[in-house]
Amino acid sequence: MDNTITFDDFTKVDLRVGTIIEVKDFPEAKNPAYKLTIDFGDLGTKKSSAQITTLYKKEDLINKQIVAVVNFPKKQIAKFMSECLVLGAVNGKDVIILNPDLRVKNGTPVN
Repeated sequence: MDNTITFDDFTKVDLRVGTIIEVKDFPEAKNPAYKLTIDFGDLGTKKSSAQITTLYKKEDLINKQIVAVVNFPKKQIAKFMSECLVLGAVNGKDVIILNPDLRVKNGTPVN
C-alpha cells in the first residue's frame, strides 16, 4: 500500500456522528444524489450531497445516524454547497452508509 499516512495525518481528519434530519432530491447533480441536512449537535447542522440513491429511499434516511468528515472545505456541487462528506463503503455503483450500530449523541467524535 503506497498511500500510507502518519497518525498525525489521521488526527487532522474530524470524523463525527450526525443524524440526517432532511433529505431532498438533487436532480442537478451529475450522478444521482440526495441533498442531506445533518444535525451534528453542538457543531450545528451541515449539508451534504450524497450518491446513495440506489440503496436508500428518502424516507428511510430520516433520523438515520451517519459518520462524516466535518472539517473539509465546502465544495460546490452544481448549485449546492456541500459542507461535509458522509462516509460509505463503495460496492460498484452502490454506496453503503457507515453508521454506528447504537445511537450516540450527535457530534460524537469517531476515533
